[in-house]
Amino acid sequence: MRLRKLTLVNFKNIASEQLTLCNGINCMVGDNGAGKTNLMDAVYYLSMCKSSLQMTDGQSIRHGEDFFMVEGQYLSESRKTETVTCAYSRKTGKVLKRNGKEYERLSDHVGLIPAVIVSPADSALISDTAEERRRYLNAFISQLDRPYLNAVMRYNAVLAERNRLLKIHPDPSILEIYDMQLSEHGTRIHAARTEFTNRLKPLVAEYYRTLSGDREEVELLYKSELNERPFAEILQESRPKDLICEFTTAGIHRDDLTLRIGGYPLRKYGSQGQQKSFLIALKLAQYAVVAKETGERPILLLDDLFDKLDSSRVEQLLRLVRGDAFGQIFITDCNATRLRSILDRTGDDYALFSVGEGAVTTLSEPRETTLSDLNTEAQ
Repeated sequence: MRLRKLTLVNFKNIASEQLTLCNGINCMVGDNGAGKTNLMDAVYYLSMCKSSLQMTDGQSIRHGEDFFMVEGQYLSESRKTETVTCAYSRKTGKVLKRNGKEYERLSDHVGLIPAVIVSPADSALISDTAEERRRYLNAFISQLDRPYLNAVMRYNAVLAERNRLLKIHPDPSILEIYDMQLSEHGTRIHAARTEFTNRLKPLVAEYYRTLSGDREEVELLYKSELNERPFAEILQESRPKDLICEFTTAGIHRDDLTLRIGGYPLRKYGSQGQQKSFLIALKLAQYAVVAKETGERPILLLDDLFDKLDSSRVEQLLRLVRGDAFGQIFITDCNATRLRSILDRTGDDYALFSVGEGAVTTLSEPRETTLSDLNTEAQ
């Protein structure tokens, strides 16, 4: 999937911009706080209907304004054009359109424009609670499995209702009904998480070996009570404790991903460089799974590329993603000279944009394929 044009109005610190984008690597350079990440977030918005930064829609509106609009014009691997428009108003809420037609449910859009983002915020997958890692799994799998997304939404709704009932100590027969629903949706979610984690495992190990020069071994494990026994049995056994605690103490809402390096927890024993390399390997593995599952190479977003990585590892990463397995790439960095030097050495086709105070200027178009050639090709 390729994003040909990106239009923004009142999005964060950007008043109004339209970018014509490169088929290969699109580099956004500028000082910290200039708005580079905002451009990346706009691309993510068009894929996932929300910010990658866990911001509310209202927080994405430019100060002093009442709405924002983001629009992308795409070309798929099958040469099909798509126009996606996401608008949010403080008065009317969020509207998402595909080729001019409004979606009835935002969840129906997830998966149409696959995207994978690597950013400094990913460190939360290592340092934060299990909830953050479950959120990652949900976002990843939802792009590929719409019934999974529906199951997660239903599970959360039933869980909230069961927790409410536990506070008033309801009749056991009522809890049985909710337990059956939790078991049904939870078992479906557990099966999908197990499948996709198993698909990620060998890819994470392979990409990490490439990025690290084969220096350490890493592991990705899915931790769940349902790995050992059926959910219905777990709920039945935990009910006395649930009634005392007045909330559901067991279930897939307590699942976790275990990240290891050399057999030890990555959080405790991995250096900053090792942790960053693991996260990049995880996202590249995600990319490979999504591409194989959908037949579309996702858009790859590399935000603040040099964060915790030296130049040699960045160059190794760029050489890794320049092959046919990867498609369009977006990169942000604060040093245009450094980034241009590495891209010139790797021989990549790229366009360079300068971002400053919410304004975007084209510094250079692709060296091998001009933007006008791309537009002609897509018509």
